[in-house]
Amino acid sequence: MANLNGQSVLVTGGTGSFGKAFVQSILQHSPQVKRLVVVSRDEQKHHEMMTDLSPADYPALEYRLGDVRDRDRMMELFRGIDVVVHSAAMKHVPASEMNPMECVKTNIIGSQNVIDAAMANDVKIVVALSTDKASSPSNFYGASKLCLEKLFTYADSQKRGKDIRFSVVRYANVFGSKGSVIPLFLKKRSQGWLPVTHPEMTRFSITMDDALGLVYYAIAHGWGGEIVLPVSPSYKVGDVATAVAPEAEQRIIGSRPGEKMHETMFTEIDAPYTVKRDQYYIICPITGTGNWNRHEYCEKTGAEPVAEGFVYSSGTNTQWLSVNDLQKLLSVL
Repeated sequence: MANLNGQSVLVTGGTGSFGKAFVQSILQHSPQVKRLVVVSRDEQKHHEMMTDLSPADYPALEYRLGDVRDRDRMMELFRGIDVVVHSAAMKHVPASEMNPMECVKTNIIGSQNVIDAAMANDVKIVVALSTDKASSPSNFYGASKLCLEKLFTYADSQKRGKDIRFSVVRYANVFGSKGSVIPLFLKKRSQGWLPVTHPEMTRFSITMDDALGLVYYAIAHGWGGEIVLPVSPSYKVGDVATAVAPEAEQRIIGSRPGEKMHETMFTEIDAPYTVKRDQYYIICPITGTGNWNRHEYCEKTGAEPVAEGFVYSSGTNTQWLSVNDLQKLLSVL
């Protein structure tokens, strides 16, 4: 785990599910953090989070209202910051499909604003959160996150001697988070039936602790320009429904627009640039930063290239969560 003691850390989307968990984790594991700046545009969430995590109890903690769409505000907030974790995003697939320009403003333009502010203020490390939906995207949300990834990889190649690195982490919806199907099933189970898109639909699974570990890994071990992905188990949507409500009827409602039967973390197109290191896959930057390439990376880190043509899909995964496994995960939510 990255040691952030003595560092000034800023989290965009800091009042969201991941942001709050990350802030709590830093306060626990790096109690000597110099500054911990929570940035969010949601005033109510700021108030609620301050009730649980008060600056009176944690002097390093700062709450700042700000929208990543506002470039000037980002320039102001990034002053004196060492590490930025960019988790602010428009996340819901249907909302992004119906409001595409709003998604562009937040996920693409907002990400470029983060990059510009980090460059201008000599931030040392910037890690952005992406999604498995960015791999061969079939919806606007996934496409916007693919753009984020491309922007960050390009930014790292253009740093021109600056002591800064940009990395991306790509992972699935956190199990039980607002973006997953779990809250819907928990809400609906009392009615005796659950709306299921397709029982054989598959998704990758990741816990919040896994997501936090992924970001810490990118902070501690990133070279810059890469995309870091976790090795994750898969589950079937029908099995999740069974785990939540074993006696409930499962009514098939079909997929939503832009929704895939199986998610792909990376494709055969990425395979020539992808290596496996520890419990993570690393997609090396295609453009290159001039500082590293896949062969050099493997020599220095002990990473191993993936097989030619390898596709990491939730539907062909070798690791699966059973109904019993899913029930154990549900019991700790």
